[in-house]
Amino acid sequence: MYPDLRLFIGGAWRDATGGATRPVTDPATEEVLGTMATAGEADIDAALAAAREGFAVWRQTGTWDRARILRRTADLIRERSERIATLMSLETGKPIAEARAETGTAADQFEWYAEETKRIYGQIIEGRSRDVRMAVIYQPVGVVAAFTAWNFPALLPARKIAAALAAGCSVIVKPAGESPASCAALVEACADAGVPAGAVNFLTGSSDLISRRLIAAPEVRKVSLTGSVPVGKELLRLAADGVKKVSMELGGHAPVLVFPDADPAAAGEACARVKFRNAGQVCISPTRFYVHEDVCAPFAAAFATVARSLKIGRGLDDGVQMGPLANRRGLDGIRELVADALGRGAELLAGGKVPGGINRGYFYEPTVLGRVPDDARVMVEEPFGPIAPITPFRSYDEVMARANALPFGLAGYLFTNGLSLATRAAEDLEVGMVGVNDLLLATAEAPFGGIKESGMGREGGSIGILDYVEPKYIRTRLRAGNG
Repeated sequence: MYPDLRLFIGGAWRDATGGATRPVTDPATEEVLGTMATAGEADIDAALAAAREGFAVWRQTGTWDRARILRRTADLIRERSERIATLMSLETGKPIAEARAETGTAADQFEWYAEETKRIYGQIIEGRSRDVRMAVIYQPVGVVAAFTAWNFPALLPARKIAAALAAGCSVIVKPAGESPASCAALVEACADAGVPAGAVNFLTGSSDLISRRLIAAPEVRKVSLTGSVPVGKELLRLAADGVKKVSMELGGHAPVLVFPDADPAAAGEACARVKFRNAGQVCISPTRFYVHEDVCAPFAAAFATVARSLKIGRGLDDGVQMGPLANRRGLDGIRELVADALGRGAELLAGGKVPGGINRGYFYEPTVLGRVPDDARVMVEEPFGPIAPITPFRSYDEVMARANALPFGLAGYLFTNGLSLATRAAEDLEVGMVGVNDLLLATAEAPFGGIKESGMGREGGSIGILDYVEPKYIRTRLRAGNG
């Protein structure tokens, strides 16, 4: 069912030089699913050469032709959605329903950018004299090196591949080693839809080797990463040597502000169901719950009730609502955060351990902590897992200062029935995205990204394509006379 994955370079699937491979592991069973090719220096150089040639062809392809191919890619992803979702569930552990939904959102990216490729509008600037014409056009930046994380293995690469192709760029995509098959399926759909050889290339293997060699290559003019803050900072340092264009979607630690006029039980239930999606391994997951002291108790009770009700198990099994974490490292990290919070006086309201009867896989119960102090590690470090710290607040100024105290600024959420309060709080939160009485932010038609150490640039929406083009200003002086 799970394929042994090869590299895709210059329009063809091929083994890595020397045939080197690495295993891909099922996080629910800790068993090997299959293997992925491990690219060496020769393979990376071949991908660079292919991308350079592919860019020369693709940038000259008419916008309506690019749009047609991207739309066909979206159609193929939807036609193959069940196979892609099954692969995704196997390699990430996420419930099959979530995997199907993600496959659909990946297809949406290609459909959206199929339309946006025809709408890369320039500018005409009125000259100061009648013999001067000024214009701004947008041109593709060039070869794109795209690096993606394992938690959304189809959506994350789709955002980068679709935008790059829509702009006329070629792309070399490197997915996370935990979940490469979902990305490979997108690359296959691109090729089958008619994307020319070299315009999309797929490398797996050592992240350090591939990132360093790609970013150092002169033909790579754009670097796009979805990953952790430390990795983002390292790639920024590498990109600085070549003054590369970059976009970074890095970690978050999203505050949730629940004001006293909100319905605490409804807010608690809504937050819990979104918090434990993908076992909490979501960069915009609500992760710090600041609840007004007047409504904190019913909010926490509703949250804990949902947490205790969720069915945990292998993503492909019937009725499972939360799967395992992606790897042993994540499981160990969550255990440490829970122990630290409890040691500092937090209350355990739900979960807090490995589920009973499970002796393999990276499972951890949906965990809810009450009255968590601000100095607990879970309040300052991104908890990429199923742990929800809840803490009370008294005043607006107090909670806004606490919410904005961290260097992260990806997403934030608030619950209130007051329009003035909602408007003020949404503007005061130091984040790139805000949900007001809503926790589902990601959609193809809206820009996705953060500020501060959560990154730079945007993916999605009408402005997402601008990270893959360069503006060029052209000034023309007309000759005197009518000739």
